[in-house]
Amino acid sequence: MNDRQRPRQIHLAAHFPGVNNTTVWAVPPASPTTTPGRCASRNPALGSQIDFSSFDHLARTAERGLFDFFFLAEGLRLREHGGRIHDLDVVGRPESITVLNALAAVTDRLGLAATVNATFNEPYELARRLASLDHLSGGRAAWNVVTSSDAFTGENFRRGGYLDRADRYTRAAEFVATARELWDSWPQGGSPRPFAHRGEHFDIEGRFGVPRSPQGHPVVIQAGDSDEGREFAASAADIVFTRHGTLEAGRAFYADVKRRLAAYGRAPGDLKIMPGVTFVLGDTAADAQEKAAAIRRQQVSPQNAILALEQVWGVDLSGYDPDGPLPDIDPDPGSQLVQGRVRHADPLALAAKWRALSEEKGLSIRETVIETTGRQSFIGTPEAVAGEMARFVRNEAADGFILVPHLTPGGLDEFVDRVVPLLQERGVFRTAYTGRTLRDHLGLSRPDAPE
Repeated sequence: MNDRQRPRQIHLAAHFPGVNNTTVWAVPPASPTTTPGRCASRNPALGSQIDFSSFDHLARTAERGLFDFFFLAEGLRLREHGGRIHDLDVVGRPESITVLNALAAVTDRLGLAATVNATFNEPYELARRLASLDHLSGGRAAWNVVTSSDAFTGENFRRGGYLDRADRYTRAAEFVATARELWDSWPQGGSPRPFAHRGEHFDIEGRFGVPRSPQGHPVVIQAGDSDEGREFAASAADIVFTRHGTLEAGRAFYADVKRRLAAYGRAPGDLKIMPGVTFVLGDTAADAQEKAAAIRRQQVSPQNAILALEQVWGVDLSGYDPDGPLPDIDPDPGSQLVQGRVRHADPLALAAKWRALSEEKGLSIRETVIETTGRQSFIGTPEAVAGEMARFVRNEAADGFILVPHLTPGGLDEFVDRVVPLLQERGVFRTAYTGRTLRDHLGLSRPDAPE
């Protein structure tokens, strides 16, 4: 079978859950008979989120499933709600590159992707850490570039303050370009050359301290759906981590971002689009739907529903009944009630949309939150989920998927055991790793070393 006859291949990655309060709950370790979908608490013990065994289990499972990479998020400040730590979120999150360096020793082929902020880091130090990870892992490092525009996060750093929203991507773009200049300043097999970068955000010179790494440049991931984010991805990223809820929305996003590549001298295959998705498997379609509904009810508890509503309204809604109607008051667009989360761009419009949906369907606060805040999921039998994933990729709504399991750390096991073999039978997913580096897995070329 030649490349033209071969069906489009699916790329898969695993995201360690823990950033958002709808993605994390754990089977109590003291209850080995507890079935998936049942848990004792929405806020699991800190140990399950910081113990190395949790990261180890999920990463080994992803590698057993021949996934492209394992993806860690990062937060530079614990989120607050009404001046208190948001206790339905994960409390305690280790630094991502440190965890991935440890995982490099217990995995062999799996890519290792770290989320690191381009607003509150510096190019030389981060380029050195990522190049070190690439060496230690034999060419499996990736960097998910994120930005921050809030003073709340900036308070944790010496310079404090924040960047205007319009400056976030200009700094990030210069940051990535500068890091690549540093990686290229050490030719393959040669000695480091002096580097000098003079730009709007960085003015540095010297010699880079790490030899050219196995991939040349670690893989760069960008997360974001805004117009600025799409343009940044087209110009500088190897992977886009996005989200879209339907095949049609995915196709529109895919076509738009791929169209932008030509302006930067890039081909469509130079950038992989991988939305973050969840999955729920059942022996029958009805069984899967029942499990999915139970998961959403546990993720959106009565308390969590009120907190989710407060993130939009920006005011204390603790006096409202989660099983009652939405508030008839308007949101406060300038509220500081929630800190550390990106505020909705237009809370008044979003509240109006939620009210209309609630009135049309007769939904309570909790039911409205359940219906409006769920991530796109693949729900069904293993055969149905495998078929739907293949359909998304075949119809150019995605190049693959970043799976966000709802259980920690065993939430990926069932997918690897029941869905991956079906994807392989369809000929849309690898049956073995054919290369050693993350660029090999993704089909991305290795940047040429400078002469």
